[in-house]
Amino acid sequence: MNQYKNLLNSKLLIILIVILAFVLRTYKLSNVPPSLYWDEASLGYNAYSILKTAHDEHGKFLPLTNFGAYGDYKPPLYIYATVPSIFIFGLTEFAIRFPSALFGTLTILLTYFLAKKFFENEAIALLSALFLAISPWHLQFSRGAFEANLGLFLSVLGVLTFIKFAKDRPLYIFMSAGSFLAAMYTFTGQRLFAPFILVVLCFQFRKELIKNWKYVLVAAFLSAILFWPLFRFVTGTIEGKLRFNEVTIFKDLKPINDSIRFKNEDNFSWWSGITHNRRLFYINQYLIHYFDAFNPTFLFFQGDVNPRLSIQAIGELYFFDLFLILAGIYFLFNKKQKFRFLIMGWLLISPLGPATARETPHALRMIHILPTFQLVAAYGTYQIYQLIKFKKMFVIGSIVIILASFFYYLHMYYVHYPRENSGEWQYGYKQAVEYLSPLYNNVDHVVVTEAYGRPYIYFLIYMKIDPKNYYQHASVSRDDQFFYHVNSFDKLIFSNSPTSYALPGKTIFVTTPGNLPTNTKLLETVSQLDQKPVFDIGETVNEK
Repeated sequence: MNQYKNLLNSKLLIILIVILAFVLRTYKLSNVPPSLYWDEASLGYNAYSILKTAHDEHGKFLPLTNFGAYGDYKPPLYIYATVPSIFIFGLTEFAIRFPSALFGTLTILLTYFLAKKFFENEAIALLSALFLAISPWHLQFSRGAFEANLGLFLSVLGVLTFIKFAKDRPLYIFMSAGSFLAAMYTFTGQRLFAPFILVVLCFQFRKELIKNWKYVLVAAFLSAILFWPLFRFVTGTIEGKLRFNEVTIFKDLKPINDSIRFKNEDNFSWWSGITHNRRLFYINQYLIHYFDAFNPTFLFFQGDVNPRLSIQAIGELYFFDLFLILAGIYFLFNKKQKFRFLIMGWLLISPLGPATARETPHALRMIHILPTFQLVAAYGTYQIYQLIKFKKMFVIGSIVIILASFFYYLHMYYVHYPRENSGEWQYGYKQAVEYLSPLYNNVDHVVVTEAYGRPYIYFLIYMKIDPKNYYQHASVSRDDQFFYHVNSFDKLIFSNSPTSYALPGKTIFVTTPGNLPTNTKLLETVSQLDQKPVFDIGETVNEK
């Protein structure tokens, strides 16, 4: 009877944790973050275009390996996942962000089952799920349309089903392979993470792999076939290589210049070619970027320097996590926990891919490190509880510290973060489009500044422009870097120099503050949430 009650209580608790996670990820989802940033808008409109026409915004039929978007060639899966959301909720901020919130919530549930597999302990599993449910790192990416968050769900599912393959049924290898494959079609960072975590998993379960080698070979063969189109795109096209070349440290010329400078100072002696070899400079840069991932300032105090990726007021993890994670690592090895190498291997290989990029530490590119920190922290919490004598004091004190940290985070996130960082989320575009929409049919031209970048996507979304009409009639060009530039569509003209246009008829200009043409009457100034002006909207009438 007691066992039945404990099981019932556990089920109730995980249901409550999942409900909490869902509420935290959907409450005020349309308004916080305060606006759609470019990539969210692009994902949303491409999903809308697929829903309406089965083509992307450039008229390509059901893209398989990528969506051209701005020229950054986005992986396709998040866009397809957003199609049913837009069908249900319409083309809204909520609909665009909802898939991330939903799969973020489901990742909490996966973490619970994963922790049960690792530790075979209900309390640790519940704590792991709770810690991820309230994690600043995970909440940040669950509340925006981040492809990486869906990729995280899929990679965690891949790990869980791989363990189930090894421990339960061999057929789970196909689900695991499919999950990792889908993750690579979702987020570029998963294309480096999936192979590394598979190496760790194969090492952990090498005996089970040998025992079930037939299933493994079939799964590998099917995965290779399904991965081939993506592999060809990434390795065989300029577009596929574009993103890597844009961010990688290996295209940075500084290590080469430093190498030449030091060789010159050594008069290009034979030994300078060894000691100042450019490869050593690149290795040094790579190691610096790798260890950036464990920078305490990043993890526990300030978070990512990009305000879209962190609220800045606290770290990617709570400060109390520092002590729990250190305790968890100690107990994992002190008690020789059987999955300690898998858990720590997962944690340590996670920065290997992101370390190749120029910007580190980078919370988005390293999101696949979750939920290792939460698993380790939960294990450390449980082991400390088992050791100490004053258990009630420990529980009460822990609850107070966790709640105080959590409510401080919520206050900063919902009150201060939107107001102080609305510009980082391209706040003002929606307000400008909504102001212009009632005037659109009564003017001849609308000229919009590109000073803040890519304004066209906001007109497409908030005016709900028919995708087929857009991709058939828009004037679009590509620069030498293969990025798309929308020059004009219908009455809309997008330009870096909007004031240089002298057009016949009635024209509305949308410019940066104070930069309307001299013969233009100011109609409206659009400001960010911190009251900083972002757009001036003015109207002029010229003789036809």
